[in-house]
Amino acid sequence: MNVQLNGVDYSYDIVGSGEALLVLHGFTGSKQTWHPFINNWSKQYKVITVDLLGHGETESPSDVTRYDIEYVAKDMIALLDALQITKAHVLGYSMGGRVALTMACLYGSRVQSLIVESTTAGLRTEEERVIRREQDATLAMNIDLFGVEAFIDEWEQIPLFESHKHLPDEKKEALREERLNQCATGLANSLLGMGTGSQPSWWEILHTVELPVTILCGEWDSKFCYLAKELEECLPYAKKIKVLQAGHAIHVEQPEKFDTIVMDCLQQK
Repeated sequence: MNVQLNGVDYSYDIVGSGEALLVLHGFTGSKQTWHPFINNWSKQYKVITVDLLGHGETESPSDVTRYDIEYVAKDMIALLDALQITKAHVLGYSMGGRVALTMACLYGSRVQSLIVESTTAGLRTEEERVIRREQDATLAMNIDLFGVEAFIDEWEQIPLFESHKHLPDEKKEALREERLNQCATGLANSLLGMGTGSQPSWWEILHTVELPVTILCGEWDSKFCYLAKELEECLPYAKKIKVLQAGHAIHVEQPEKFDTIVMDCLQQK
């Protein structure tokens, strides 16, 4: 299904009934990320999956400023409005987790609970943000120059996804296909406009987020385990869960554990 949100054409799916669960994928992902879980989750919840700006079947505007994470969070609130949903549980992975945290910081009254997987509240200093913006600008330029496939070839080799090398071939192929189906403009502009270096730091206002938050990290993802601990300390009603034998993408590497954790967290709230 498609809907216009603040002038941009977004693609989304909605399955099931009950309390709303809005699910947000990561960079190079799409609604397809969550297909293995929809059947189970939709037995008890109204599950809304959406292709984030510049991804999947959603529009990829040429204007980089449109990808500002605060604007994307505003789009997600507009989606809830369009579906006449007052409040939703929000689950976000990596980039989607940053969008979810942005929603909680800016539109807390619309978020019932939060589950974030392998994510951060931004970079704390302007110096760190400048360095990251420079790195992301180089990546974006490479996407423009050499195309999506060449970029994905490099992206799959970064240390963050080292543990993916042990996945079964069919899982690796499905992940690669999802990534290759992206648009060059959308990926490049997502890095430039929605990257960690471009977004504000929410660390200083996390104490104002007065809703239940579950923070997931994979034991092999040391950077995001550290960030998960920091998030847990800053958020008033947060708990951290470290998932064993998983790296950055817990939902890919330990899908059964991930499924169980998500359902348990939702039912506790």
